[in-house]
Amino acid sequence: MTQKINDRNEVNLKDTWDLGSLFENDADFKKTLIELEENANTFAKQYKGELKNSQIINEALADYKIILQKMTAVGTYQSLHLNTNQQDDVNLNRSGEYQIAASNLNNILGFFETELMTVEDIVLTKAASENKENQKYIEKKIKEKKHALSPEVNQAITALGSVLGAPYSMYNRSKLADIDFPNFEVNGESYPMSFVSYENEFEYEDNDEIRREAFNHFHKELGKYQNTFAAIYQNQVTKEKVMADLKGFDSVFDYLLFDQEVSVELYDRQIDLIMEHLAPHMRKYAKLLQRIHGIETMTYADLKLSVDPDFEPTISIEASKQYLLDGLSVLGDDYLEMVNQAFDDRWIDFPQNIGKSTGAFCSSPYGNHPYILINWTKRMREVFVLAHEVGHAGHFYLAGKHQNILNVRPSLYFIEAPSTMNELLMANHLKSTSHDDRFKRWVLSSIISRTYYHNFVTHLLEAAFQREVYRLVDQGQAISTTVLNTLKKDVIQEFWGDEIVINDEAKLTWMRQPHYYMGLYPYTYSAGLTIATQASQKVINHEIEIEQWIDVLKAGGTKTPLDLAKMVDVDLETEQPLLETINFIGQMIDEIIELTDKIEGTSN
Repeated sequence: MTQKINDRNEVNLKDTWDLGSLFENDADFKKTLIELEENANTFAKQYKGELKNSQIINEALADYKIILQKMTAVGTYQSLHLNTNQQDDVNLNRSGEYQIAASNLNNILGFFETELMTVEDIVLTKAASENKENQKYIEKKIKEKKHALSPEVNQAITALGSVLGAPYSMYNRSKLADIDFPNFEVNGESYPMSFVSYENEFEYEDNDEIRREAFNHFHKELGKYQNTFAAIYQNQVTKEKVMADLKGFDSVFDYLLFDQEVSVELYDRQIDLIMEHLAPHMRKYAKLLQRIHGIETMTYADLKLSVDPDFEPTISIEASKQYLLDGLSVLGDDYLEMVNQAFDDRWIDFPQNIGKSTGAFCSSPYGNHPYILINWTKRMREVFVLAHEVGHAGHFYLAGKHQNILNVRPSLYFIEAPSTMNELLMANHLKSTSHDDRFKRWVLSSIISRTYYHNFVTHLLEAAFQREVYRLVDQGQAISTTVLNTLKKDVIQEFWGDEIVINDEAKLTWMRQPHYYMGLYPYTYSAGLTIATQASQKVINHEIEIEQWIDVLKAGGTKTPLDLAKMVDVDLETEQPLLETINFIGQMIDEIIELTDKIEGTSN
């Protein structure tokens, strides 16, 4: 019997997000696009060639912020519609209309940042001192001047903005609209396959035959597109190499890390220490899974198995709300009010449907409330996914209330700390409310298999692979399909060693994530989780007050990631926080093994 995946028009409306707070309808959206062009032209007429003193610069920034907020609203509106169904012509046409308008707007406004780069430092410094809200932004511009392009080159790049951003949109369109997975059969029963169903369900399937057949079927179909995906990715990394060279950076790494405000040494440390020190703990965990499930040969296709699949409870959307309110109560009443609003006012899009983006994310348009996308499977682990995305929502909800649009976003290095902090607080709450060993083991294994595996293994292996790609790019070498497949499989094999048989299809894992089109993003998951692990333990052990963490969230992008971490007594200038976090993971795995021995009655 075939299990049907719904079309978007078949899902329950009350479980979808309400985009009415952005625009009531498409007519309002289109009206704002027209207004934005008028605003941009007025801005250009008033300030082009006039950024000559600190007063004019600050006046221009005040008007610029208003335009940016409107641009964020229209961009978010079209993007959220598209992410719920990338096969819908109305969504595709709306996004196409936006891309044309955005390209035009960037063309009109491109002069502003270009001309700021030509202003003398003494004038910019004076402007920063006269307006504290603009200080951080202006100081960044002063630093960027070293790598500034000529006005003519910068104008050309701005005009080509939509073209330069094409690899990301091409990847998503190919992945979510063009690849059509046929059903697969196991023992006469038909199962529907999609990116969502594979990554949310079949990877975790307890039945060996179904899980492994799903793995083979998924990657067989994915492999048909590997040359197309490789060509798209080649365009992405080539673009980044050209930009690095144009701006005078020593390497692609220096270029991509510049805005993150962290060094290459910090980046390398994150990858190298985890590859070396975490791998033995995760291999031990994989062996536990092999033992529990009675698997003769443990393969890459088996690594997402649950420690106790029969125990994981199902949960309704309504019940998940109470879990979040209880688990995150330490964050205070104002934070919980936001959680209530997220459910009651439909900030969250829950249903799975054909054409919907995979995984989960949070979009936080400035001046509005956040929006969360998730693919709900009714499994208890979704509480952790929700807690994660609510962490992003809470971060930008608070930062948006206390910072202007230019200061709201922190470095990518820090961006995953608030989200993973919530997962750890949720786990601590769930574990502390039960004396049942099986439930405690489920909580701990959920944190290992979802929070840490996802961020410290899946995304870290993406980062290790990505680093090898950029090393070749810096050497001027082409990135072919064969090269990408080989690099990916080698990185996976290095981490898991001989304990795990790495299926040949695992080499195609690089095709599954959009993160490679977002710069050096994958490694930041483990960076953020390192901060979150240390901060959560300090909160739980009463070493810091929760208000310190709330202050971090409110700070937005006004501080570097290292300074944000220092606000909760975490020193990222040393390797100690990362090594302590890896040790924390190892202790958790040891506790899972001890609980398993106790449950199975095999403890000595």
